[in-house]
Amino acid sequence: MNLAAAVNENLAHYSNVLVYTAMAIYTLAFLAHIAEWVFGSRSAVGRTAAALTTGTGAANRASVTVRTAEKGGGTAVLERPKVITRSAAGSRDVPDGPGAAGGTEQGDVYGRIAVGLTVLAFLTHAGGVLTRALSVERAPWGNMYEFSTTFAMVAVATYLVLLALKKNVRWIGLPLVTTVLLDLGLAVSVLYTDSDQLVPALHSYWLWIHVSCAIISGAALYMGAVSTLLYLFRDRYEAQLENPEGKQFRQGVKSVLARVPSAASLDKFAYRINATVFPLWTFTIIAGAIWAEAAWGRYWGWDPKEVWSFITWVAYAGYLHARATAGWKGRKAAYLALIAFACYLFNYYGVNIFITGKHSYAGV
Repeated sequence: MNLAAAVNENLAHYSNVLVYTAMAIYTLAFLAHIAEWVFGSRSAVGRTAAALTTGTGAANRASVTVRTAEKGGGTAVLERPKVITRSAAGSRDVPDGPGAAGGTEQGDVYGRIAVGLTVLAFLTHAGGVLTRALSVERAPWGNMYEFSTTFAMVAVATYLVLLALKKNVRWIGLPLVTTVLLDLGLAVSVLYTDSDQLVPALHSYWLWIHVSCAIISGAALYMGAVSTLLYLFRDRYEAQLENPEGKQFRQGVKSVLARVPSAASLDKFAYRINATVFPLWTFTIIAGAIWAEAAWGRYWGWDPKEVWSFITWVAYAGYLHARATAGWKGRKAAYLALIAFACYLFNYYGVNIFITGKHSYAGV
């Protein structure tokens, strides 16, 4: 074995060690996020007090008569604000929740610890991806193992960037870290592939352009999907505030939903992310077609990966069009967004694992 091969083998080993180390730190971050939600939960009295918001007008106020302790048993009438849930059709009065920490000091401490651990895990994770790239002397996304580890890294980076921009996204921390752990666990156990060079068709600068855009798009679309899923639950929770006589969530679920952003905020966040990243996903498909022409002599050949990339594009285009159509706003558009992300996931896992095509050379 020559010196270069020995160095590459050591780098591949260090890459694996760093990825496993990152998984251990992500696990600690996961536990800290759990503690943030648990210790940030408020008592029933606190939740009731937080739900009371100042109303406007007689229709938004309720009176409660209490008997004073004064001698003679007099009565006094106190004005109690009514729980405001929704105003006119198409708008919401429910404010954003206090966040995962629940507005408590102890919950906030655990949340800050979770973010700190996530940053440390991300740096370790990035080190693992970088050493993998150095060991193979190319872009570190030539197979599903490398794609998965890089995808998880970019998803965490997106989250940390939003935090650095002071966006209220700490509530994404728990589902994000959970997903990253599942993704890395699948990568190191099922999808792992030894460091190796690519087939000649992949030796192109388009590997850096096309696949990197696909990874960034997927990480952003994941954020939008999480927000959309929470929107559906939060929207149902706000509807239950309007109709307390109907079927209710369990108390623990209600405690969580009371602390996430309002349905309107979640819906807006998901829409902005999906709308922002859609042009990048469009460019990803175009770049893939240009690369296909250089590698195989045709821009489009109805390969399963190409077909499902286009299906995903159509699904997200339909979602964005639905948002511009009055009859498809809200929950209907949210369901369409989740279907679109499911298409992306199938294109990511299903096509590579279960369907044979020209992209099968990447292996698992």
